[in-house]
Amino acid sequence: MPKEQEPAPEAPEPAEEASEPAEQAKPKRRAGRNLPAAIGVGVALGGAVIGSLFVWIPAFLALVVAAVVVGIWEMVRAVSVHKARPPLVPLLIGGPCMVVLAWFGGADLLPVGLLATLLVVFVWRFAGGARDYQRDVTAGALIAVYVPFLGAFAALLAHPGKDVSDGAVRVLVTILAVVLSDTGGYVTGVFLGRHPMAPSVSPAKSWEGAAGSVVWTGAGSALALSLLLDDAVWWHGAVFGVAVSIASVLGDLGESLIKRDLGVKDMSNLLPGHGGLMDRLDSILLALPTAYAVLAFLVPPS
Repeated sequence: MPKEQEPAPEAPEPAEEASEPAEQAKPKRRAGRNLPAAIGVGVALGGAVIGSLFVWIPAFLALVVAAVVVGIWEMVRAVSVHKARPPLVPLLIGGPCMVVLAWFGGADLLPVGLLATLLVVFVWRFAGGARDYQRDVTAGALIAVYVPFLGAFAALLAHPGKDVSDGAVRVLVTILAVVLSDTGGYVTGVFLGRHPMAPSVSPAKSWEGAAGSVVWTGAGSALALSLLLDDAVWWHGAVFGVAVSIASVLGDLGESLIKRDLGVKDMSNLLPGHGGLMDRLDSILLALPTAYAVLAFLVPPS
């Protein structure tokens, strides 16, 4: 019998590399922010705040008002992604009025400004009819509280009615505490972060990073209050730092939650390398009333 022929060898398959587009073979560039621009913008903003505090304090009022106006615009723009239409005009008028009332009238007049703004928002929206009224005024109320009301505590901290230099230092130690919290949390999270804190909201945050924020801010604030506010009780600064750090982390998570819900990465592209102004204010907005309350209790103004 003739010998059974062996099957012919299969033709070699073409190399996978040949079937893939040439660009896939190249290493992919990692997307990221423009670091030089981010550093430049951060330095410029920090310099403007510190310069206004210690050179001409009314300029700080102007900066806070400008920040509130931009923050309101960014928030209204962001919520419009989900078709919410909070009344912009009463917010742009009422927001700065809250800051000015806090600056000249103190904590007693700030709630008056908030209530007046909310009332105008509710009435102004009448012109748009009943459809989606509840959605729009709810968004307007959220923005009024979140941006100008919390931001106005910067004016209360500065407290120009009494010792202007003392008020400037109170704002400075609050900013330092927020910076320490952000930096301490980032560094600790990079090296020690293992357990996600809120993975569905901010995947990069870890419990270890949050602990680092609290420790760094507590230690740094104890030193800052001792040196800058002449507070001889070291634990005052530690309590202040811990409270501001917790508020800062919660504020950051809160804005991340809002952005997740809205489906946006940044509130705007106003600041090169940073995104929007609200992306930079998220940590400080909740820290401002916290700092004001803790300092008023532990280190009352002279």
